[in-house]
Amino acid sequence: MEEIKLRVSGIEKSFPGVKALNNINFAVRKGTVHALCGENGAGKSTLMKVLTGLYKADKGQIFIDEKPVEIKNPIQAREYGISMIAQELNYVSELSVEENLFMGRLPVNRFGGVDWKKVRREAKKFLEEEKLSYDPAQKLKTLTVSDIQMLEIIKAVTNNAQVVLMDEPTSSISQAEVKRLFEKIAELKAKGVSIIYISHKMDEVFQIADDITVIRDGEVVSTDRVEDLDIQTVIARMVGRPLENVYPKEFLPLGDVVFEVENFNAKNLFGDISFHAKKGEIVGFAGLVGAGRTELMRAVFGLDPKDSGTVRINGKETVIRSPEEAIRKGLIMLSEDRKEYGLVPVRSVMENASLASLKRYFYGGTNHRKKEHSEVSDIFRKMDVKTPTLDTQISSLSGGNAQKVLLARWMLCEPDIMILDEPTRGIDVGAKFEIYKLMTDIVREGKTIIMVSSELPELIGMCDRIYVMCQGKITGCLNRDEFSQEAIMMRATGLLGTKREGKRDEK
Repeated sequence: MEEIKLRVSGIEKSFPGVKALNNINFAVRKGTVHALCGENGAGKSTLMKVLTGLYKADKGQIFIDEKPVEIKNPIQAREYGISMIAQELNYVSELSVEENLFMGRLPVNRFGGVDWKKVRREAKKFLEEEKLSYDPAQKLKTLTVSDIQMLEIIKAVTNNAQVVLMDEPTSSISQAEVKRLFEKIAELKAKGVSIIYISHKMDEVFQIADDITVIRDGEVVSTDRVEDLDIQTVIARMVGRPLENVYPKEFLPLGDVVFEVENFNAKNLFGDISFHAKKGEIVGFAGLVGAGRTELMRAVFGLDPKDSGTVRINGKETVIRSPEEAIRKGLIMLSEDRKEYGLVPVRSVMENASLASLKRYFYGGTNHRKKEHSEVSDIFRKMDVKTPTLDTQISSLSGGNAQKVLLARWMLCEPDIMILDEPTRGIDVGAKFEIYKLMTDIVREGKTIIMVSSELPELIGMCDRIYVMCQGKITGCLNRDEFSQEAIMMRATGLLGTKREGKRDEK
């Protein structure tokens, strides 16, 4: 008989206006990877928070090694050998790498103070073991999202955990880092550690999982061994219907060039960058982690300084020194890290949506809340944002709905050009489809989208042209009839691509 490491029986959890979990039953075998699949809002993250003591279940029981346990808080969960890598990374950007690694478990010396020598020694050891060249003393705000995600993984697996919960652990890391993570998972399995793995990347799930449980609308739909399933079956169970056309791309007539970036440079980040976009066009930016795509877009939007370069909107040279100036000129940017740079988790859904448009609702010394409520309601209806009320705290929304709230925030600004950096990161196939439909609606209205993505299938599925970057340079610009994953990857790795091709102009 197979040994069960963790089992949940009859778990239920409700919030005002919604039942998040209903009679959840499933078991995780010792030394296996058990994948949890479901749309955003299906209840996966809520279940993880119950297992880690962040939420208390209304009903049901948790068993570890077939013994009933009560998990009241995260410290208790850690004592039971449960560790978690959250979808929204939990870190303090102003603290150092070593402080973040040991947060909540700082060793104490014989005088009752923090044993900083041990912290430094252990942090160096962990980093060396994982072949990461960070300085333990450097602040996390100096690292990229992918760097921070790797540190979160280290923090979880160095906690002597017997059950590791991984919620979208590969959403912001490179293929090399994914390979290293999968090797780490194989090591953990060999030691008898059980892993609950949440991912919307179906190819990953089928590569690494031993068992798959599908959850929909807070209920378990099925649990099967991976060899008894295929990707289409899992997706159909997740969304309750087959998804035949994953990319609802419409081929619309394109207008004139409305946005041009010329000779953009920022030392050590990117250099000699020129690109353009037309009215009604979706222009993609592909590249590996560290290629400089996000850094380029932040500089274009005025978030970070550049050394040189010109922006033209509708043929007119435009100076953008700050996001405020960019918004006034009709340019917005959706950040790749919605937790750090997008959401205000302690505020309501409505407040998050209206944050960039407050001048529309605050004038004459008064907050015109009725107008704010009406306009936010209208945009939510149009974008099919699912929320119990407009006053609901945004932290209680699913990842997909939170992402749509951020899109709604920028739509209220009535922009002409939208930079969307990883717009579908960490959301499920159903929510991705809805984001793609919104993108199609946006360009149908004559607006322009610049889409940065690490997922090649969505770039190929949704874009009219794709620029490829490698090591801070544009190494290619592909028209739709030239799209293929191979063509993009050859340029993204620097194996193919010239300065001339990168500047090719299809105006």
